[in-house]
Amino acid sequence: MVRRHRTVGCRGHCRSSSIAISRSRRGSGFRNGGHRSRSGTAVPAVPANPGLTTWFHGTPPPTAANGTSCHETNRITVFVLQIADLNRPIPSAVFDLVFLETLILHKTNFTGQIPHSITNLSHLKFLDLSWNHLSGDIPSFLSQLNNLETIELSFNNFTGSIPPSLSQLQNLSGLFLGRNKLTGEIPESFADFRQQDFYLRMSHNQLSGEIPRKMEHANFIVIDVSRNMLDGDISFFFGKNKSLIYADFSRNLLRFDFSKVEYFSKRLRTLDLNHNRITGSLPVGLVDLNLDRLNVSYNRMCGRIPVGGRLQELETTSYFHNRCLCGAPLHECK
Repeated sequence: MVRRHRTVGCRGHCRSSSIAISRSRRGSGFRNGGHRSRSGTAVPAVPANPGLTTWFHGTPPPTAANGTSCHETNRITVFVLQIADLNRPIPSAVFDLVFLETLILHKTNFTGQIPHSITNLSHLKFLDLSWNHLSGDIPSFLSQLNNLETIELSFNNFTGSIPPSLSQLQNLSGLFLGRNKLTGEIPESFADFRQQDFYLRMSHNQLSGEIPRKMEHANFIVIDVSRNMLDGDISFFFGKNKSLIYADFSRNLLRFDFSKVEYFSKRLRTLDLNHNRITGSLPVGLVDLNLDRLNVSYNRMCGRIPVGGRLQELETTSYFHNRCLCGAPLHECK
């Protein structure tokens, strides 16, 4: 059932960090740490932002899942809008909510560029603007938001190069830029990411050049740079002291001798290297892994597939279209 509220703020049933959901569909709610509304002791209302109130009251369709969340100080700290067909730039009033820690505008068909006024949100930790029609460069001024922990900009129309200044965000542990039109090289400064478990997803772009070797010093647990035009050697991402769980380097122009890789992260579950120019043979170290998925097809590898682990359980499509790989599950070696 659709519930309509005249204002956006801590009005009505608030308790601690929860607030009512406006115009939500049954079953929908907050993503990534938000809360549904609960009954509780009412607290004084936050003065409504006139621009935001007008926009909310008259613009979003009933299919939108909207919500805000208030801190116990009555400051709005979470703003969520999902699944709406707005076809307009992000309203400037959103960036007047200066105490926001979470901003989610997901599948709302917002257009235009990310405005500089987003730097007003100095408390922001989680930014999700995914699945929109945002365009232009990814702005370097995002690095002014020192508290950011996650940046999610996937499925937009961003162009240009990735700003090296993003590495200045010392709390950042997740950067999601996939499914855009980004060009240029991966910044060497990305070696400066120092969070213990870092998620990096930049697939389906037009990135080129070699992945900076200095990035071996960052601690990635997920990296997906598939479907770009990257070349060179990425073997430095592998090693016994790494924490990598998921790695997808498929459909690039990578060239290196895979047989020279001696060790892998014991946590590695997915490794996709298909459609590259990788040579050598499969490393014996793969038998020590509990792999859920391995794909090395469409490369230039030769030699016997090591016996052990889960390597013989995989489909032949995980290995085919190489120069001369052989052994189970492929044909016998001659």
